[in-house]
Amino acid sequence: MDETEALTNAARHAKRYLTSVADAPVFARTDVATLRDRLGGPLPESPTDAAAVVDELVRATQGGLVASTGPRYFGFVVGGATTAAVAADWLATAWDQNAAAYPLSPAGSVVEEVAARWLLELLGLPATASLGFTTGATMANFICLAAARSRVLADRGWDVERDGLFGAPPIDVVVGQQRHVSLELSLRYLGLGTDRVREVAVDDQGAMRAEAAAEVIAACDGPIVVCTQVGNVNSGAFDPVGQVCEAAHEQGAWVHVDGAFGLWAAAAPARRHLTLGVETADSWATDAHKWLNVPYDSGLAFVADAEAHHRAMSLLAASYLVFGEPGERDNSSWVPEMSRRGRGFPIWAAVRQLGRSGVADLVERCCVLAQRFADQLGAEPDVEVLNDVVLNQVLVRFRAADGDHDAHTRRVIAAVQREGTSWFGGTTWQDRAAMRISVSNWSTTAGDVDRAVAAVLAAARDS
Repeated sequence: MDETEALTNAARHAKRYLTSVADAPVFARTDVATLRDRLGGPLPESPTDAAAVVDELVRATQGGLVASTGPRYFGFVVGGATTAAVAADWLATAWDQNAAAYPLSPAGSVVEEVAARWLLELLGLPATASLGFTTGATMANFICLAAARSRVLADRGWDVERDGLFGAPPIDVVVGQQRHVSLELSLRYLGLGTDRVREVAVDDQGAMRAEAAAEVIAACDGPIVVCTQVGNVNSGAFDPVGQVCEAAHEQGAWVHVDGAFGLWAAAAPARRHLTLGVETADSWATDAHKWLNVPYDSGLAFVADAEAHHRAMSLLAASYLVFGEPGERDNSSWVPEMSRRGRGFPIWAAVRQLGRSGVADLVERCCVLAQRFADQLGAEPDVEVLNDVVLNQVLVRFRAADGDHDAHTRRVIAAVQREGTSWFGGTTWQDRAAMRISVSNWSTTAGDVDRAVAAVLAAARDS
């Protein structure tokens, strides 16, 4: 048995997929029953040749993969994957490093150290901030808020890592009315709850009102954590983070920024004004698998107070664990995971391939293409663009002759998804059904937008 034949087969199938994804139907074409039949069956009783297993997996999943890495997938905020990042991710899998501690993988440690420095500079964040490489923005929010919880309780004389939350001073958590659901999940994980939050009113684009935030913060009487957002998941709107930080820091509050995709606007000179004051916050969460276009799963948790970050995440001592010497980075000291893959390798490769100007161009190009969607669709008499297109998000509503615009909009979305030229998701915005367009793939072109618009307008006429 040739042990390398399976790897050769995998590389061949992967290349074929990557070179054909641009022309493939965007959504899956195989139903769940067929996939279960192909992939299922009884537990194998004996070994199977590895190369044959790879071939079988490719056959079994045929038609069941979503071309979300392709140029015409506009659902959610799903980035593609740059060539260098994909190749580095393959190597990371082949190397199979447990990148938890320096002795386990010196290269896995140093690559995250270097990538962290590059990312802080790229996003205009404090050079002394710490960074944890985690699975996605949900866990990045969790890590940042764990550091926030540690610091604001320590300021009140309470050691939450030692004593837990029983008897601790209650923390006032301030959030915008349009916060993302992943933030609420993080609050649940941390024992801070979702129903005890203090909400801040937002404007018609979903962004916090600065004066309303100041009033809510001033009314708090305990330790305070303020959660802001850059890049509303529907409209792309930005909270006025700088103004919120001024009001919050006067009260000794910690300000966190949920910037799953919007934080990347700081890397593009033409969009940087949207992030004004973001660097004055205390922590920031974002995804590399969104606008940096690296493979899943890749979240980033930045914390200005490295001591609080380390305290919240660092492991207790155990006799069998060996960590790095002073000056050597132990990656597990900044995230909840001990056993973890080398996430830094594809991030390093993506930044190395694109450089500062390439990342800026990627972000700006996606924003320009989002505006192209808005201009072309908005020019149609029975199509309405619902948001101010400031970033990569567009909300579109389709008017119906019978006046039931919600039902018509949902029919159009379903028809577009079935047709397969492109894929868009649906949402509800200000109690109205809307098509949600997210442009965040490095390979998307103006031609892809034009093809998608033509397919959408055809579906609207026929629905």
